[in-house]
Formats: sequence, structure tokens, C-alpha cells
Amino acid sequence: MAANPEPDVPANHNENRRTFLKQSSLLTALALVPAPVVSAAEAKLDERVAESIEKVPLSLKVNGKKYKLSVEPRTTLLDLLRENLHLNGTKKGCDYGQCGACTVHVEGQRVNSCLSFAVMHDGQEITTIEGLADGDKLHPMQEAFVKHDGFQCGYCTPGQIMSAVACVREGHAGSADEIREYMSGNICRCGAYSNIVAAIQDVKQGGQKV
Repeated sequence: MAANPEPDVPANHNENRRTFLKQSSLLTALALVPAPVVSAAEAKLDERVAESIEKVPLSLKVNGKKYKLSVEPRTTLLDLLRENLHLNGTKKGCDYGQCGACTVHVEGQRVNSCLSFAVMHDGQEITTIEGLADGDKLHPMQEAFVKHDGFQCGYCTPGQIMSAVACVREGHAGSADEIREYMSGNICRCGAYSNIVAAIQDVKQGGQKV
């Protein structure tokens, strides 16, 4: 009886096997590297990437004060305000434009600053929560929030107030339901919504200039 023929072995079989073993060994070695070492390497890589990104000039007027800056194109308006200008009243909440904590006014219009690149606003006027008050005199909306207890933990309050001012200016404070609809982009995890609505209605009905 004739012996069974040997199965054909692809020419690149051994090479593929060696490549697989090398890759497996590399992955095993990486898995055993201590986390601090990996973190340090990632931080160094991020630092090198940041250094390679060319900064661009930017001029802004924030709360009535003019600034000339040099920023990376990827810098958000939120990070510029908090990290560069140290205006920490504008809060970083979700970073996805879903909570409204970062709301500011750009040329009088409310904007989620976490979704907007700073370089998009060259030459424009920005107002943050720090720019609403007139010295020690609170803005009417700030006073109304205090009066009606429109905050609890207070984290969302700056964004709520900035949106509330815009809501009145835009003419969307005609009723409680309308206010709820046009304030729906601002989330209060403490659930102070009824008090927020009351504060906005107070300002609207009082006819104060906002």
C-alpha cells in the first residue's frame, strides 16, 4: 500500500509562525509592564504631540477686557476660559454639550463652550458668569436665583444663569412651559427646576434689564 502523501505546507508557513510568535511575545511583554511606566510613556507622547502643534494668535474680549493670546487650534473655548484666563465660574460638566454647565455668551448668544474651539471666536466678545455682575452689585438674574433658591449644590448654577439671561433676551420666557422648553439644555442634577423657572419668571415679570 502506498504511503499517505505529506500535506502541502505553504512556503510562508514558517515565516507566518515566527511573526505570530514575535507579536505574541511583544503583547505579553506589554501586558507585564507596570502601569506607572505605561502612564509615563503616554504622558511623554502627549507632551511631544502638544509641542509639535503650532499655536495660533487669538484676540478676544472677555467680560469687557481685551486679550491677545497664543493657543493650540484644538483648545476649546471652555478650556481657554478656565485654564488660560482662570475664569473658573464656567464649569466643565459632561464635555459633550449635553448638560449646559459650560454655557457662556458669545456676541450675546448662548453657547456651549465645551463644543466650541477658541480659535472660532477670534475678535468676538465673550461674557462669562463673572462678567454679569456690576462690581459688588449682582445681576438681576443672580439676585432672583438667590431669592428663589434656584440652586442647591451650585455646580450647574453659572450655566443655568447664563442660559436664563439668554432665555429672557431671546423672548422665550412668556410662560413656565416655554421657559422649561428653552432651558431644557441645562441639567440640574439636584432637581431645582421649579425654583429656576420661578426665578426667570420673576425677572421677566419685573421688567429688569438683562
